[in-house]
Amino acid sequence: MWRRLQTLFQRKFKITLLFLLLLALLVHLAMDLALSTAPGPCGCDAKAPKASGIPSGSPVLAGPKKLSLRILQDFSGSNGSLEKSSRPQGAGLHTRAGEPGIRRQSGEGNAGRTEGSKLAALFDHPLYNIPIPEVTEKDKLFVVNPMEKFSLRSSGSDEWVSSSKAETVLPTGKTAYDTYPTWLKFHVGINRYELYPRRDPLMPTLLRDLATQRIISSVQKSGGTQLKLIMTFPNYGQALFKPMKQTRDQETPIDFFYFSDFERHNAEIAAFHLDRILDFRRIPPVSGRLVNITKEIRDITTDKKLAKTFFISPAGNVCFYGECSYYCSTEHALCGKPDRLEGSMAALLPDKTLAKRRSWRSPWRRSYHKSKKAEWELNPNYCAQVRETPPYDRGHRLLDLIDMTILDFLMGNMDRHHYETFEKFGNDTFLLHLDNGRGFGTHSRDELSILAPLRQCCSIKKSTYLRLQLLATQPYRLSDLLREALATDPLAPVLAEPHLRALDRRLGKVLEAVGRCLAGAARPEEVVVDDVGSRV
Repeated sequence: MWRRLQTLFQRKFKITLLFLLLLALLVHLAMDLALSTAPGPCGCDAKAPKASGIPSGSPVLAGPKKLSLRILQDFSGSNGSLEKSSRPQGAGLHTRAGEPGIRRQSGEGNAGRTEGSKLAALFDHPLYNIPIPEVTEKDKLFVVNPMEKFSLRSSGSDEWVSSSKAETVLPTGKTAYDTYPTWLKFHVGINRYELYPRRDPLMPTLLRDLATQRIISSVQKSGGTQLKLIMTFPNYGQALFKPMKQTRDQETPIDFFYFSDFERHNAEIAAFHLDRILDFRRIPPVSGRLVNITKEIRDITTDKKLAKTFFISPAGNVCFYGECSYYCSTEHALCGKPDRLEGSMAALLPDKTLAKRRSWRSPWRRSYHKSKKAEWELNPNYCAQVRETPPYDRGHRLLDLIDMTILDFLMGNMDRHHYETFEKFGNDTFLLHLDNGRGFGTHSRDELSILAPLRQCCSIKKSTYLRLQLLATQPYRLSDLLREALATDPLAPVLAEPHLRALDRRLGKVLEAVGRCLAGAARPEEVVVDDVGSRV
C-alpha cells in the first residue's frame, strides 16, 4: 500500500513540474511577442534604419563585417613579411579610406578630413587656399563631349565584363559626366596646373575603389627593374600594383647602392600623402591593398611568363617572382601568408595614346655606376650651366624641379633619374612625381646630396618656402600630419615611427639650406622667388 502511494505521488510531482515549465515557457513567449510589437521610446521602427538617420548600407550597421576584415588585415599586416598592426583592434571600424558615416566629416569637399584634426586645420589654412589661375578649355587635358555617356555595353566588347553583368557596374546619373566611373572623372579633371584639386570630392571614392574593386585581370608591367603588375577592374579602371618586399622596420643596408635598393609598396602610399600635404598634388592617388595571390593574380592572369613563376613554398605558402632585371628569382620570390600579400595600388594616368607624356632626364641624375660620379657632384657651379639650358632657362621649370628635390629628400629617395610632363601643356605645366618606391628606405641617415639642386641653385618658390615653415611649427608638425593621413589607409600603420620622426629632422635641414642661401644673397628675392603675389 505504501509503495503504491509513493509511486502515485512521484507521478503527480513530475506532471506538476512539467506543467510549471510549460507555463513559464508560454509566459516568456507572450512577453517577447508583446515587446516586439510595442513602439520604442523614440516612436521609431526598429526595422527601418533610415528612419533613425542611418542609411541601410551604413558602416555603423556593418560593424561585425568590418571587424572581421580588420582581423584579416592584422593577420596579414606583414607578409613573409606579415607585420602585426600596432593599432587597437577596433581601429578598423573607422579607418577605411574615405568611407562615410564612420567619422564625422567637415564637409563633402574636404575629402577624408575629420573635424578637429591637424590635417583639416592645415587644408583650411590660407596657404592651402591660394587660387590657381582660371582653367580654360586649352588648359584641360581632355575636351569632353557633354553628350557622350559611359557604357560598358556601348564598346561592343565583353573582354573584361560580360554584357549580362554590365548593368551591375554602370554608374548612374542625370548628366553624361555622372555616368563616368571615378577613375575616368579623375582623368577628365587633370589640367595644366594640377593633377587633382585640393578639395577633391572624388578622392575618398577613388582610394576606396583602388582598395576594394574586384580585380578581373592581372598582368606584368613591361619595363622597369622590379616586378610590377597592371590590375584591371570591371569598369575598365586600372591600377599599378607593387607588392610588399620589406617589413616596415627594415632599413636599406648601408652598403647597398641606391640603384639596387628594393622598391617598397608602403613608400608609394606614403609618398602620395606626403606630396598632398606639401600641396604639390603631382603623384597619382595610391592606396594599400591586401591581395589574394591565388584568386586575384594566379587564377586570372593571361600573362604566360608570369603564370609559370608560381609555386608553393616548403611552408605551404603561394609564391611567385615574375620576370624583371632585379629580384625576380626563386630566392627573391614574393610569398603570401598563405596567399595574402600586401601591396600598393596606384591609379594609372591616361593612356599615352590619349594623353602623350614627355620624359625628361633630370639634370641632377646620378651616374648609376659603382665608382663614377655625375658632373653635378664634381662641379660646384653646375647650376649656372643648367640655368642656361632649355627648358630651365625660363618659366618655373627649375623651381618645380627643386620642389621635387625637396619631396625626395624628405623621404630619402635617391632614384630620381627622370620625370615626366603632359606633352599637351608644353613647358608651362607641373612635373609628374612618379615611381617613388625607393623612398623611406632609411630613417637613421639623411642623404644631403639629394638636396643638390636647392643648395647649388639657391632658389625656391615662395609658396613652397612658406608651407615648409608652416609644417615646421607645432600645430602643423609634418610627422603628425602624415601620421594622421596614413591612418586612413587599409594597411595602416604604413610607416614605422622612426620614418615619421625623420621627416621633422629633414624638414629642418631643408629650412637650414634656404637660410644659408638667404644669408649669403645680395638679393633675397632671387632666393625666395615670388610665385603667389597678392594671392596670399
